[in-house]
Amino acid sequence: MRTVALRNLAAHKVRLALTLLSVVLGTAFIAGSFVFTDTLQRTFDGIFANEAKGVDVRVSPEEMRSFGVPLGVVDKISKTEGVRAVEPSVSGPLVVLDAKGKPVQTGGAPSIGESYTPPDQAVAEPNTFVAGTPPSKPGEIALNTGGAERAGLKLGDRTRVLIPARSTDKVPSIEVTVTGLYEIPSATGGFIGVLFEKSQARDLFTTGTHVGYVDIAAAPGVDADALRDRIAKELPGFKVQNGEQVRADIKAQVSEALNFINYFLLAFGAIALIVGTFIIYNTFSMIVAQRLRELALLRAVGASRQQVGRTVVLEALVIGLIGSAVGLAAGVGLAFGLSSLLNAFDLGLPTGSMAILPRTILVGLAVGLLVTVVSAYAPARRAAQIPPVEAMREEFKSIGESLRVRTLVGAVLAVAGIVLVALGAQGTGGNAALVVGIGALALILAVLLAAPALSRPVVGALGVLVRPFGPIGRMARNNAVRNPRRTAATAFALTLGLMLVSAIGMLGASAKASIGVLVDKGVKADYVLTGPSQSQLIGLPLGVPDKVRTAVPEAADVVGFRGTAVRFGDDDSSGVSPDAPMRGVLNYTMLAGDDELGDDGIMVAKDEADEHGWRAGQRIELTTYGNDPADPSKVLKVPATVTGVFEDTPLFSDFVLSPKLFDQVTPPQFKNNFFVLVTGDPGADQAKLRTDLERATDDFALVQVQDREQFKGSQGQQINTMLAILYGLLALAVVIAILGIMNTLALSVVERRREIGMLRAVGTERAQVRRTIYLESALIAVFGAIVGVILGIGLGYGFLRTLSELGLDQIAIPWTQLVLVLISSAVVGVLAALWPGIRAARTPPLAAIADL
Repeated sequence: MRTVALRNLAAHKVRLALTLLSVVLGTAFIAGSFVFTDTLQRTFDGIFANEAKGVDVRVSPEEMRSFGVPLGVVDKISKTEGVRAVEPSVSGPLVVLDAKGKPVQTGGAPSIGESYTPPDQAVAEPNTFVAGTPPSKPGEIALNTGGAERAGLKLGDRTRVLIPARSTDKVPSIEVTVTGLYEIPSATGGFIGVLFEKSQARDLFTTGTHVGYVDIAAAPGVDADALRDRIAKELPGFKVQNGEQVRADIKAQVSEALNFINYFLLAFGAIALIVGTFIIYNTFSMIVAQRLRELALLRAVGASRQQVGRTVVLEALVIGLIGSAVGLAAGVGLAFGLSSLLNAFDLGLPTGSMAILPRTILVGLAVGLLVTVVSAYAPARRAAQIPPVEAMREEFKSIGESLRVRTLVGAVLAVAGIVLVALGAQGTGGNAALVVGIGALALILAVLLAAPALSRPVVGALGVLVRPFGPIGRMARNNAVRNPRRTAATAFALTLGLMLVSAIGMLGASAKASIGVLVDKGVKADYVLTGPSQSQLIGLPLGVPDKVRTAVPEAADVVGFRGTAVRFGDDDSSGVSPDAPMRGVLNYTMLAGDDELGDDGIMVAKDEADEHGWRAGQRIELTTYGNDPADPSKVLKVPATVTGVFEDTPLFSDFVLSPKLFDQVTPPQFKNNFFVLVTGDPGADQAKLRTDLERATDDFALVQVQDREQFKGSQGQQINTMLAILYGLLALAVVIAILGIMNTLALSVVERRREIGMLRAVGTERAQVRRTIYLESALIAVFGAIVGVILGIGLGYGFLRTLSELGLDQIAIPWTQLVLVLISSAVVGVLAALWPGIRAARTPPLAAIADL
């Protein structure tokens, strides 16, 4: 029986190749996801491998958004018994300008300024300089070699550096000279590291009262871990670690960030495999149907049911093994291609040799084998139940069960799914989304079970589209309706892919519509000043609003908006802080109190006020992310007065903070404007106002001046970029679905060999045979697309309703896109049928009729 299975595979090489391709593509995506993220993980591990090398103990804040370690604590550490030396460190974001005064783009990688410590004072292993000398006085800098190359700078070059938190209208940037180049052992992508002389770094990146962290060297004979424990006991409220713990902590943070990417990619790989499962199932179902007489003959000459079933499973096992092995190799290529693509888009990610872990090989092989064997189980079981005499008497007799039971179960699941989606859509948040997700699963299963029964009336109705083709069109329609199981299984693969395409299309259209309504109704300003898209992590310098106020007299209202964060009790909350009154640039609704913030005022959103029981005029306490200077063991808490309650709006998030409170709760490295709104005087010449704004902000290098429509367009472009990535990942599932249609039609041609031969014998031309196959394929593809689009719209609506609290309060359906999807599905169906159609047209009439 093993020989029979292997020879059967060898005798049908084209069928074997098409089935293998479904397994290869799905497995390649899974393997590629692991290889890509493992490569990034290993590269980042290499980058941080030397972090805190030579450091016995490091003291750092518990929270990343903290002001840092107070200088008083540094003095306390230096006087601790067993401490030989301490090395305070400061750092912060910056922008390096090139020779033309333009910001050097890092592709999203960080651009960081740090203090330089001479080797004789350093605790950690010093930087390795490959050229020049380290900075020894203010105005000198050293660059990492990768950053210098990206900026086009060399030793002795003079340039300017912009510090967002320190750049004012009078000093937008500082002039520096490159005196040295240092090397980072691993590839760092677009990262730019700038070393400053210690006193200048402290002036640029701190308030003069804190440092970022403190590295400590133990005195000779003092155990590092014992010193760590002693300092930790004396400094509650701070993170006290040895060098190994620091590196492990960084590695864990990187792993957590990369896990999201991995899960994201694996989700699309799973979609591709699910689609491939139906293709494999359909293929083996048709193979069993075509080999009824062969399998029955095996039964008649003594093969048991188990042996017949095992024959089919063995074929699936071989296909799964070969497909998984090829898929693993293709996955490495896919990871390499993805890495190259991201580098081409200059996203600033570090690069390194491909990491292929044993786990990747095992998972890839296991998934490919499991999917293939599980997909072939039902056909194998059906093959084992073939009655020998009956099967030999009637070649293509259906051995499938009635559709009644599965259709009834599908109908019940459909009702349950619709009810769950409707219930989930009434709420917001994670629980509501979970209910919608369960309803979505029920609806997908409902379509899977009820699709055969659904295909008959739907494909029958679609027959109107092929009516102009006369008898050929009717024949194509009848062929598609004749075997509803095969039609449904073939179309379902496309249904899944286009369901996701439709839902994602709704997400993008709704996001754009929500932003459009928010800007149209909420923004009164004539112009929005923003930074380049790749500089969003840095933001606009704090000095931009003041420069506009002094240099552009026709600007009536100029307001810079800074992002900030505090805790309300134990809850993390984010908000904004305007540097001037907002009424002239924004529309918003006050429900209680007023928007006069004063020195210690805070406006809160209605939801926050309701949750905490706050009212206008009430004194509350804001918990910051820093330590109390009076008692560093405690968290700093700042009193504030609720001046008003506003209607919830994404413009403000949870709260609006006064400028004075903003300075108290926000560390300097996080101080910047995420945008600046400008309203001109009544009757001001808008073109002149724009020109004046561009001229006034030119020295800041980062600023882009946009009107409201341009701002909406730029936000929409970012959404389009996100959608392009999602569509690109979904394309794999759609490609597999197209291959499935091709595979099914090719097998269908073999199955209908005698029928096609008879048609040719009675005068049907080759072109007519090809056209029949093309039209049948188009009908199946359009059927799958219609079901997928309808399902996608329904599920997209349900999920979007649960996201309304995130600002997606407008639901838009991209009708033009969906119509194009339906038209494209028909075209795809025809393209998928080209090879099967040509093969059918070449069927020799007499040989086909004589083929018994």
